[in-house]
Amino acid sequence: MLKKAVGRGAAARKYDLLTILGSFALSQNKTLQRQALRLICLMTARYNWQADELSIGQADIARLWSVDVRTVKREMSALRDRGWLVEKRAAARGRVTLYGLGVAQILEDTRPSWEKVGSDLVERLGGGPEPEAVAPVSNIIPFRGGETPTGEGLWPRVAARLMEHHATAYGSWFVHLRDVSERPDELILKANSGFQASYIETHLRATLEAVIRTVGAGAIRLKIIG
Repeated sequence: MLKKAVGRGAAARKYDLLTILGSFALSQNKTLQRQALRLICLMTARYNWQADELSIGQADIARLWSVDVRTVKREMSALRDRGWLVEKRAAARGRVTLYGLGVAQILEDTRPSWEKVGSDLVERLGGGPEPEAVAPVSNIIPFRGGETPTGEGLWPRVAARLMEHHATAYGSWFVHLRDVSERPDELILKANSGFQASYIETHLRATLEAVIRTVGAGAIRLKIIG
């Protein structure tokens, strides 16, 4: 999984993400190629890699892409539907929409193109063969496949949706969460460790919030604990 692009090795992680987006898009149809190029342009011009934030108005995007605002609305909607952009905060008076990158979905969609770039990139992104270890002590979370919680309530519905639309992220991260909520207006998810909770909070909270909205949960207080 691509780590947050800060600190040592940050530049390589940024270029890896841009490279796999470009390489994947070049093997697709013209519509997807254009969408990927537009996203790459936004990332290089306005994306805050440290905060995972893209904050830019539609008029500015239109100038950057050399299109009209109507096209911007359509293309940003398409990028959200694809899961490559995640809405973190809706637009309001005097404030533009705040987006984050759907890194997990980008990695999942572009995986077929990783080998075309090279084995070094595959290893950096975690797609290579796992090395043998005698007694591993690591923060790396194993992929557990399609386990989803059963029963009634919000979390089983959200988990099923995550598994359907974000299978890689679910199998690596969301699968380790369990619902410890005590009230109907909250969703408190407990991870197996502080590391898991911190990673999900930093990298995947926006994806989780978006899925909660899609299942019609209404106003829910979300908290991720370790």
